[in-house]
Amino acid sequence: MSNVLSLPDRIYVYEKPVRLWHWLNAAAIVALMATGWLIAHPPLAGGGEASGHFLMGYIRFAHFSAGYILAIGLIGRAYWALVGNRYARELFAPAVHDPRWWSGLWHELLWYAFLVQEPRKHAGHNPLAGLAMFLFYVLGGLFMIASGFALYGEGAGGWAATAFGWLLPALGGSQQVHSLHHLGMWYLLVFTLTHIYVAVREQHLSRQTVASTMVDGWRVWKDDRP
Repeated sequence: MSNVLSLPDRIYVYEKPVRLWHWLNAAAIVALMATGWLIAHPPLAGGGEASGHFLMGYIRFAHFSAGYILAIGLIGRAYWALVGNRYARELFAPAVHDPRWWSGLWHELLWYAFLVQEPRKHAGHNPLAGLAMFLFYVLGGLFMIASGFALYGEGAGGWAATAFGWLLPALGGSQQVHSLHHLGMWYLLVFTLTHIYVAVREQHLSRQTVASTMVDGWRVWKDDRP
């Protein structure tokens, strides 16, 4: 946890690779949700010969391409957690071993529920945000990547079938994995909308910049109190 007591007026928190990953990852998630919805609810085909229509082929190609971006991006983000600054590691390692983290988590819960007058200062993720990112994005994203490549490998074969094909029988078969993968889309959609709301809310109501920090990397304090 990075509770701020006595620090400079601003801190360089998110390095360029983290910010680049964030925005590419956001674009990939939007593309996956849009194309995933169309795959689950196919648009009506136009008239003429079936050979003249490849709309679903393009939709599936866009979905698979975005899936590769999501997976490769997460691998790159994990690498940067090892070589980047201390804030790069917070996504994968909430400080649950620190009693101050639990105190901060409770305070943030009260803050988001409008039960305390002001939040605390945090250079990186506050404890609640960090926990939500780990549970919803990291774990949820890993499941979506694994189940997506399992379904992809079912038709394409190759490395995806070898690496993830075991997931299909383990979770009850292809149709069950399709249903869970589709449900996971809604899971990530709820998280994404909540994430955007909280980032905009905190940018205006908290004691430090939040949304703009993912643009320029700098966390700037809005008051002089600890």
